Formats: sequence, C-alpha cells, structure tokens
Amino acid sequence: MNLIRSVLHMLWMVVTVIPWATAVVILSPLVGSTRLYWICVGWLATAVKGGTWILGIRNRVSGMENLPLGEKDAAVLLVKHQSTWETFVMPTLMPHPLAYVFKRELLRVPFFGWAIGRLDMIHIDRGRRAEAFNKVVAQGRRLMAEGVWVIMFPEGTRIPRGEKGSYRSGGARLAIECGAPVIPIAVTSAKCWPRKAFIKRPGIVDISIGPPIPSVGRRADELIREVEAWIEAEMLRLDPEAYPTGQARLSRLKPGQD
Repeated sequence: MNLIRSVLHMLWMVVTVIPWATAVVILSPLVGSTRLYWICVGWLATAVKGGTWILGIRNRVSGMENLPLGEKDAAVLLVKHQSTWETFVMPTLMPHPLAYVFKRELLRVPFFGWAIGRLDMIHIDRGRRAEAFNKVVAQGRRLMAEGVWVIMFPEGTRIPRGEKGSYRSGGARLAIECGAPVIPIAVTSAKCWPRKAFIKRPGIVDISIGPPIPSVGRRADELIREVEAWIEAEMLRLDPEAYPTGQARLSRLKPGQD
C-alpha cells in the first residue's frame, strides 16, 4: 500500500508542477517577485496537501510564537534536514517570504528548477566557496531588509533519521554579518519520508520552532554550536526511539562544553 501511495504522490507532483511552473515562467516578467513567490508557494501547498491526502503524512507544528512579529524583522532560519518534505513545508508555514540558499545545479531540474530560477533566491556555486559566501551575505542583507527571511540547512545535506551531520557555520556567519537573529528549527520528517527513499510512510512530522538566538556580538563557531545543541536536543525529545544513545551524545553538545 505504501508503494502505491508513493507512486500516486509522485504522479500528483509531476502532473501539478508542469502547468504551475509553466505559469510561473510566463508570468515572471509581468508580476512582482513577492507575488510570484506566493504563486509558487501555492504549488508547494498543493504538494503538501497531496502528501497528507495520499501518503497520510501530517504536520504537528509548535513554536510559531517564537517567530519575529514585525513586517520587516529579519531572521535566518536554520533547519534540521532529513528529507524533501521540509523544503516543501517551510514556505507554507512561514508568514514571510523565504529565500533558500541552494546549489545552482538545481536550476537545471525541468519545470521545478525553471520556476525557482525566476524567484529572488540565493543560488551559489559550491566550488567557489569564498565567492559564494560573499554572494550569500550581499543578497541576504538586501533580502532581509525587504522582509524576506533566509533559510538554510546547516548540515548541508539530508541526514538519515537518528544521525547528526556536521553543522557548518555559514548560516551563523550570515546572521552575524546582517545582525539578524537565528531561528533554530527541528524536523522529524525522516519518520515518514526517509532520506533518498521513494517509499514513504504515513505518520506525524513534528516541526518545532525554537526561540530566536541573537547574533550581535557573537562568534560564528559558538553561535552555530548553540544552534546545534538546541536542534539536536529537540530531535531527541521529539523522536527518542531514533536516538538510543542520545543522552550521552547530547551531553557533548551542550554549549560551553568541549
């Protein structure tokens, strides 16, 4: 049954993304970037609703009160990355437009890549790290001044359930450069949508939004360590069966400990 559901959901996404992306490409010279963004979010909402109806995946969100309230308040969202699910879900939850930082190769993906290429997002060449970070800071500062939040996955790639990747400091460095707070977010999507898996399972995905962490006057290494400690502690709380040795590992993540 899960195989059939997964096939149907894939077909649902393919059938809906083609006309939606085509419309985005056609409309891009005619409408503003913000309106175009929300048109794209409409497709993401369609994909997520299809995930609920077809796959039986439901979201349980907590911590929305931790998000900045001002129309122009800046924020850098640093999110646990376990599957494609959170990349679809986050824009449908957030009250501000989001700008993803992603590798430019994604722009070549038919229809989906063509559509996101029309959006004001931050696509980088990972082979040129210094140049890429300068672009992230310059574009991120401009976007956050316009009320757009920047979203990044500090582990850099999708991480299997129960595991922890190496947290990179790029998002913390961006927040410090722009004076923006960091919002840590834990996500248990791999319970239903495992990394690189075609077959998905019904269930609940917990999305926990943490309190904002100020970046002013901080060092990037200590800031990202605080983000890592919060996210990984929250992952242990939300999905304890995935972390059988979680308490010992968690003690090594507490800020201030070596």
